[in-house]
Amino acid sequence: MAGHSKWSNIKRKKEKTDAQRAKVFTKMGREIAVAVKAGGPDPSTNAKLKDAIAKAKANNVPNDNIERVIKKAAGEGGSADFDEIVYEGYGPSGVAVIVQTLTDNRNRTAGEMRHYFDKYGGNLGQQGSVSFMFERQGILAIESEGIDEDTLMEDALEAGASDLENEEEIFLVKTEVADFRIVRDALEAQGYIFASAEIEFVPSTYTALTDETDIKNMEKMLEMFEDNDDVQSVWHNWEDEE
Repeated sequence: MAGHSKWSNIKRKKEKTDAQRAKVFTKMGREIAVAVKAGGPDPSTNAKLKDAIAKAKANNVPNDNIERVIKKAAGEGGSADFDEIVYEGYGPSGVAVIVQTLTDNRNRTAGEMRHYFDKYGGNLGQQGSVSFMFERQGILAIESEGIDEDTLMEDALEAGASDLENEEEIFLVKTEVADFRIVRDALEAQGYIFASAEIEFVPSTYTALTDETDIKNMEKMLEMFEDNDDVQSVWHNWEDEE
């Protein structure tokens, strides 16, 4: 069910309204700006920036937007300073949730995260409270239409990938964290286009929800996280979203 849930996440991102896409562009821009401030505006010497650009492209952010953010962040004054904070907690019926944020106001963001967990039948936990149920992996998602599985498998393994999963509508190329950039760059150079490309928290176990109220609360909780400007990514071990 993991792949199904993963593809559901990607489809939901791709089917966003214009207003939601604008919010995604803003979030990706914030991530790029933070990377520029940390390591400079050249992605060839700033690996974090290169990662942020790849993630932005996978989220369909136009090149013009990316270049504009880089130039602005590299200029004097720039934007506000942001801290990366990861929150962990439980959703309805013990679904494990990890929320990655970039914030310029720790108190505001902490309060909002706690509110979302509490409001929808969950609770915010301490650092490490759920992350032990996840493994960090590089995940490169490639839509399967027009892609030969054997060729992709050969290309991915040659580039250093650890596994390839076929989830009908999408191929998931998995890598060790240390190999992620090498594999991504190698496949990109061969013309592969990613529906998603980032290092993720991949659940080792999954939790199914059967109660309709729990399902609705989980959906609403995820919507609240995604609509929050400070939230960059959300991972969870809900077995099936549909």
